Amino acid sequence: MANGRGKGMAPLLCIVCVLFLNASGCHAPQIVDAPTELTKVAHPDYTIGPPDILLIDAANLIPRPPYKVAALDGLLLRVTVTAPKEGQKPNELLPGQPIDGLYRVEVGGEVNLGFDFGSVNLAGKTIPESKDAIEKHLKERFKGFSVLVALVESRALQQIRGEHLVTQDGMVRLGIYGSVFVSGLTVEQAKAAIEAHLSHSLFEPAVSIDVVGYNSKVYYVIVDLGSAGKQVIRLPITGNETVLDALGQIKGLPPGTDASRIQVARRSPIGEDYTQVMPVDWQAIVHGGSTATNYQLMPGDRVLVNVDRWVALDQTIAKMISPFERLFGVALLGHTTVQAFANPLVNPTTTTTTTSR
Repeated sequence: MANGRGKGMAPLLCIVCVLFLNASGCHAPQIVDAPTELTKVAHPDYTIGPPDILLIDAANLIPRPPYKVAALDGLLLRVTVTAPKEGQKPNELLPGQPIDGLYRVEVGGEVNLGFDFGSVNLAGKTIPESKDAIEKHLKERFKGFSVLVALVESRALQQIRGEHLVTQDGMVRLGIYGSVFVSGLTVEQAKAAIEAHLSHSLFEPAVSIDVVGYNSKVYYVIVDLGSAGKQVIRLPITGNETVLDALGQIKGLPPGTDASRIQVARRSPIGEDYTQVMPVDWQAIVHGGSTATNYQLMPGDRVLVNVDRWVALDQTIAKMISPFERLFGVALLGHTTVQAFANPLVNPTTTTTTTSR
């Protein structure tokens, strides 16, 4: 019987020995031509994608004529007195109340010229019509002046300037000027696309674009937890991260993982057959200060932290034995229940009394 038990254990011992030999020691990392901590490179031209955030500023947004004044427009108004009286300034119809500066068109379309001058409704009027309306309004009380009206800030600036989210369909919304598809474009290409779109409504538009929210480019840290599954952590990339930075983001190696089995998988634009897998010598990075395998991460990289082989073996054995333990437990419970009904226990305190005659 002892020999039979020994023969039964032999295959299991062989498996354990093989796993132990594979798990012991760190494999020598292969030499890979990839940027590392001390040899970092600049990332390729950034391509815009959802949900990036773009900052758009307007250098030149001149509406095509005839432009009609609307609410929130900014107008330059300047009233000049042709023959100022003694003590009167050239821009003062009333002493101390010049009409000279930037005036905002209110929501109702009116422009407030001042306390003593009242308001003029300019909504829907062209610039020449606005000039005539202001002159007509002032001539009711004053004479001998000229009026200058110029558009300084149109509602186009308010619709275009500021931060804009690239939506799921790859578009950036520009208010009343519609939407422009920018997904997959570089910053310069997006600038050209937006200017071309605005040229239908504006005269020679010029905008500047910058990315203030780099949200579409990420890398992944995948932690293999054995039979418990794989944990995937999605992290944004700024262009300066290394393997050490990535594991620092997840607070180090989780319990049950193997420091000698860390690798970086990098996709290739050529095809799946050219995917690059780079082993990481974690002990050399942490204890030796080595930078040879502390690779610089690129968008889309996968940093894989594998489970410890002994932990995986323990989980595998537990997974194999667990069904039999449950079956044995059910069988034992059933046997105990049957025995309990077949042989009910007698109360040990019960005694039989005999009557002496």
